[in-house]
Amino acid sequence: MPERVKLIWDFHGPNAEPTAQHHAKHLTEYMEAEGLKNSFTGHEKLTPSHFTAFMVVEKSLMNTLRETLKPTRGQYYND
Repeated sequence: MPERVKLIWDFHGPNAEPTAQHHAKHLTEYMEAEGLKNSFTGHEKLTPSHFTAFMVVEKSLMNTLRETLKPTRGQYYND
């Protein structure tokens, strides 16, 4: 399996959870439209007022997706 990265979008405040869920939905749509393989999306709760949406992709796509989708941050992803 190729090396993968997790692109992360942070959301804070009272509407953070529904915003992160909605953003993850759009990331899924983007992933399907672009035919990205070995990729998945989701959302996570970090604190009661901090949620994230994320997309896990092959490292070779990182630079292109970073320019196109403007994630807040990223990290290496280990299964």
